[in-house]
Amino acid sequence: MDLEAVRTFVAAVEAGRFQDAATDLSITQQAVSKRIAALEKTLGARLFTRTARGARLTGDGEAFLPHARELLSAELRALASVRTGPLRVDVIGRRLGPATLLRGFHEAHPDVALEVVTLLDTAVAAIRDGSIDASFRAVLALPEDLEAQWVLDEPIQLLCGPGHPLAESPSVAPAELAGHRIWLPGVVPGTEWGAYYAEFAAAFGLSIDAAGPNFGTEVVLDTIAASTEVATLVGAGSRVLWPPEHDLRRVPVEGPVPVYPHSLVWRRGNAHPGLAALRRHLAKSERAADAWRPDWARYPSQTVPSTG
Repeated sequence: MDLEAVRTFVAAVEAGRFQDAATDLSITQQAVSKRIAALEKTLGARLFTRTARGARLTGDGEAFLPHARELLSAELRALASVRTGPLRVDVIGRRLGPATLLRGFHEAHPDVALEVVTLLDTAVAAIRDGSIDASFRAVLALPEDLEAQWVLDEPIQLLCGPGHPLAESPSVAPAELAGHRIWLPGVVPGTEWGAYYAEFAAAFGLSIDAAGPNFGTEVVLDTIAASTEVATLVGAGSRVLWPPEHDLRRVPVEGPVPVYPHSLVWRRGNAHPGLAALRRHLAKSERAADAWRPDWARYPSQTVPSTG
């Protein structure tokens, strides 16, 4: 099986559109289409249904997705067994805040060979077995063989359509979201982001709906654009793009500001020189004052490696 085709498949799932996957992978949209078509031929199954707004997974695509991610994890383990190679860092999504931090590091340190992966709930295991060097996580608890460094408090914002009752608000308090339908398909119980939104909802009496299959960002945006009732939540640093006719609104949440506490996690004793450079680069942010964060959120603070 062509692992580049598998990688392209996973990127297309995460991006929601072949065009956005092409941008994330630095290839053409035609190349994305060809790789997906070749993979579908190999599997003898159709993985996507193409729509005007993007690409939706078929039932076969949903079934293949966890195996595709495992194939990519196996590739990383194989590479790690024979060479140090580039610095391999996991991000939850290539359009989310941590990916922006990582792009800033790459621009500041073009000499450091960097490989960006998205492993979701398997990232911690991949750090421990050496498949990757680090991951951006909200730290609940860490095994003894892992270390972490806090890097960012990312404010959470409300994203809604022009007809939503809160669309014209300059800001909204968390408690004011009570009674509104907040739709977050794909929030997985047992993950740190699942734990974050569960405690956020409990703290302010909110109802967060994670029901329904996750067909990607495009479907969520289409839904909230057409709705006067449904909204979603996004990180302030997320690169969320939509057609101009959607006229979506980002509404700051304040009083207090809920923040998602990102940390960089790595295996204790990892001596990759790129990791030390990344840790120094990320040790610049200031923690948000008067913000809301979960009770379990930790602010790990290790000594940052010197340049020597």
